[in-house]
Amino acid sequence: MSAYVEALIQRQLERERLRELIEDAEAEHGPVDPAAVEAKRALLRGDSGGSVHAA
Repeated sequence: MSAYVEALIQRQLERERLRELIEDAEAEHGPVDPAAVEAKRALLRGDSGGSVHAA
């Protein structure tokens, strides 16, 4: 149980740090374009057509 709780705490700390990094980047460069995020997700999923499909 202890290892499980430790893993949960570590994951939460990682998420908090990631949120801080995102906030810093958005403060410096502005908000992320949702269409650009979806295009990158499509690439990661291997969608070859370049169009975004609803899940």
